[in-house]
Amino acid sequence: METLITVIGRGHSGTRAISHTLYASGVYMGSQQNPSGDKIPPHAMYDACRVMAKYVKWTGELSWNFDPLFTMPIDPEFEQLIMTYLDDVFRDKSPNKGWKIPETTLVYPWIVRMFPEIRYIHWIRDPRDCILGGHKTDNLRDFGIEYQHTDDIYERRAISWFYQYQLMKATPKPKYIIQIRFEDFVLKQEETLKKLEGFLDFPLGRIIVRPDAVERWKREDDPCELPYVFLKEAIVENGYTLTT
Repeated sequence: METLITVIGRGHSGTRAISHTLYASGVYMGSQQNPSGDKIPPHAMYDACRVMAKYVKWTGELSWNFDPLFTMPIDPEFEQLIMTYLDDVFRDKSPNKGWKIPETTLVYPWIVRMFPEIRYIHWIRDPRDCILGGHKTDNLRDFGIEYQHTDDIYERRAISWFYQYQLMKATPKPKYIIQIRFEDFVLKQEETLKKLEGFLDFPLGRIIVRPDAVERWKREDDPCELPYVFLKEAIVENGYTLTT
């Protein structure tokens, strides 16, 4: 029986850890990967993100209307681009296969509609750590998504994190999904891998993890308890503390 897997999570959520784990476990993750474990080349996925973005309406401040995505016919151009991006995955005969690239999160609603039966691993990390480093999705306008401009790069990253989190929350859950915190994978690797093995129904390899990757934001020169107040709800929802 074939198992298809994808990882959903914003860039710098530590998704390379699960991608490398899957690869070490014999999961086919595409014919080419970059050092972050992303399936490359990414261009068809990037273009697919821009196609879906045409149907997302920014309604001001930190609000977007995602409703059409869940009922309208999926744009045929989007489907073609996704199938182009995943061509090598679908041609491969491995029993366990999948892909990881953070931009999949930007098109999550239509990926779920196209592939309702696959295993979704929702990978999440404290957003205060997530926004410390730059990522291609920092500026949502690069993918056709409108938002209120800011010259503060960290606020821009926080808006990107918030947008993707809200998009995921708005999307009806697929049949098979599990949420894993990066921090749990690092600090409680064995327990977390057992949970993932139960979800995927096959054994997973173990990779080296670095505990110093957790709560990096607290070790910044000028740590702030909450840099952007609009992240507060998501921080609490996912079991992180608000204080240093």
